Amino acid sequence: MDVLQQDYRDTDGKPKEACGVFGIYSRELAGELSQRTYFGLYALQHRGQESAGIAISDGERTTAFRDMGLVSQVFDGPRLAALESGHIALGHVRYSTTGSASWENAQPEFVGRGEVNVAVAHNGNLVNAKSLREELAEEGFKFNSTSDTTYIAAAAVRELERGRSVGEAVREAMHRLSGAYSVAMIFRDKLVAFRDPHGFRPLAIGRIDGGYAVSSETCGLDIIGAEFLREVEPGEVVVMDDDGLTSFRSESPRRALCVFEYVYFARPDSRFDGSEVAGSRHRMGELLADEAPVEADVVIPVPDSGMMAAIGYSQRSGIPYAEGLIKNRYVGRTFIQPSDGMRQLGIRLKLNPLPSVIEGRRVVVVDDSIVRGNTSRKLVELLFEAGAKEVHFRVSSPPITGPCYYGIDMDSPDQLVGANYTVGEIREQIGATTLAYLSTDAMVAATEQPKDRLCRACFDGEYPTTGTSEKFALENRTHHATIPSR
Repeated sequence: MDVLQQDYRDTDGKPKEACGVFGIYSRELAGELSQRTYFGLYALQHRGQESAGIAISDGERTTAFRDMGLVSQVFDGPRLAALESGHIALGHVRYSTTGSASWENAQPEFVGRGEVNVAVAHNGNLVNAKSLREELAEEGFKFNSTSDTTYIAAAAVRELERGRSVGEAVREAMHRLSGAYSVAMIFRDKLVAFRDPHGFRPLAIGRIDGGYAVSSETCGLDIIGAEFLREVEPGEVVVMDDDGLTSFRSESPRRALCVFEYVYFARPDSRFDGSEVAGSRHRMGELLADEAPVEADVVIPVPDSGMMAAIGYSQRSGIPYAEGLIKNRYVGRTFIQPSDGMRQLGIRLKLNPLPSVIEGRRVVVVDDSIVRGNTSRKLVELLFEAGAKEVHFRVSSPPITGPCYYGIDMDSPDQLVGANYTVGEIREQIGATTLAYLSTDAMVAATEQPKDRLCRACFDGEYPTTGTSEKFALENRTHHATIPSR
């Protein structure tokens, strides 16, 4: 049975993160903030590959440039030099989950009216985007963008118009927002960072010469030499200006950092609550070896996100580890669509097997997730073609059974093979000798976080917010795949 139709815009078959956010406030570094922001965004490139943008402000005037493409494609030396010097910077890399992949939805976005204007960058998704847009339209706002980032900024602008301080205005605006949002914003002479009360998406603060930096992940702080200070707390608004750092806190109903940050999204060298992501992935592999042992000759990862789990599986099982799949690191998320006669070669644009490692051997291949199944099936085919005697597929997370409303590009259950088929049926469809997933309890244990501090909704259906997302009513989305119902 054919599992689904492949969309060759993206051959890795993975769910996509919404965005990466970055910002700096420093008078000492004025004149070099565009370069520092460039490097910060470069470190966050894995969080979004559709568009990139940088805004620089001197407290009175904000200059920005944004365009479609990777950070290195959008910015070069002359482009960075053309951004006017200032002491506040805001950067963004985007993968669209709400709003189409178009220049109009690239960020940072400018939102305002009259004398009140802000530049804003956002990671996440609102679940009440449609109703909030309607409310703001009744209050006189007009929108050219279909991104919910615009609605977040407009809600803050509305409170600023009422004469509130920026910290109070943002905290008041947050009462109108439901869903996931980690945001950085420039307002006049201030850099503002805030995070939804559940803390679905990460946001870290660092100390840098003469000021502060914020980044979706700590790896963005590391690359510019910033000292990690702490994370923006769920429900917190942080204002950075010449007076230092001022915090406005609200109570968090329940912390719910997305567990997929540990499984796949975040870079291995990033840290959450003091622990490196790499360690969590290594433990996932160890626990996977405990839960799903098999007699085999070699353990290989699906690079790069499966590497730490594969090492953990190898070390715990005693089966030798080897790199049996070579990744072409120069293939972007999009590329020329192969002709009908070449579609079976699509995966080879990113991965190619090493027969010397695979031929005649019983192979354990470790990946972080299976979303739609096509890539896994083609990968198993490649390994058998390279001479594998057996292919034992091991997944360092549970089956994905539900949609995500909080900033991951997997919105419909009919896209998810784990929601429609048993593990045995999935094994049959991808053609593996055996297939096993890590249990939810083991995945959570590997993060070393309490279960009730993580969002696991796509795995177990326990959504931290009530209701379902309104965001898909704003646009006609093109799904990457469709899985036939059972």
